[in-house]
Amino acid sequence: MGKVSKNMRIGVITKILTENPNTLYTLNFFTEQFNCAKSTLSEDIDVIAELFKQYNLGKIESFAGASGGIIYKPSMSEEQVNDLAKELCLRLKEESRIIPGGYVYMNDIFYDPSLAHKIGKALANPFFDKEIDYVVTIETKGIPLALMTARVLNKPMVVIRKSAKLTEGTTIQMNYITGSSKTIKTMSLAKRAIPKGSKILFVDDFMKAGGTARGVIDLMDEFEAEVVGVAVVMTTKWPEEKLVDDFYYLVELENVYEEEKEIKVYPKK
Repeated sequence: MGKVSKNMRIGVITKILTENPNTLYTLNFFTEQFNCAKSTLSEDIDVIAELFKQYNLGKIESFAGASGGIIYKPSMSEEQVNDLAKELCLRLKEESRIIPGGYVYMNDIFYDPSLAHKIGKALANPFFDKEIDYVVTIETKGIPLALMTARVLNKPMVVIRKSAKLTEGTTIQMNYITGSSKTIKTMSLAKRAIPKGSKILFVDDFMKAGGTARGVIDLMDEFEAEVVGVAVVMTTKWPEEKLVDDFYYLVELENVYEEEKEIKVYPKK
């Protein structure tokens, strides 16, 4: 390859990093791509890092040494996360979302690729510096959110099913009690899905009392895997005491008033 201009190098490096987040690239990788000196590339990367910082586009982290390189982490500022939470609240407050029984319709939000990607970035935000091997969710509403979170963290996603499938081979099934209605439900996961000793981030759309999250934590114990984080889009204000001690969320649902056609939902405080 002939000489590549600085602007072209910056454009290509930016594209590679943003399409492959949380991936370590050595300077040797880029020197082979552009046939230029490492010192030249270091200057290019400094420019990209400064631009990303200035416009809140995430972080470029550099690691020294023979095995070092650069990693792009599409992190969000606290202000960006708050703005997203406010946007979600505005959409969730629409009275047309009220479903008989005090439920809120949210499928159009979670299955919108652009919005789901923003949500995935926000849910991944506190966990960039944690060791995570898999992003786990339970079917079905949490799947697009978990997939986007996994994409941002660049980790595989695993879906826990509500019943075993023949195509998944040997499975581990477990009964768990929902924290709100106290009903018994079943979750199932193929034995080969999670290797022993894995670090897990559990992602879901909604948490009321935390029974599902508690069940997933117990199921991961059967795989000898550790849940290092729980992240949900929405949690309810009541009950205040959840079945999980620590979790991350974006918005809090206070109540749904069917007769008044009002949904009270607030950004995380």
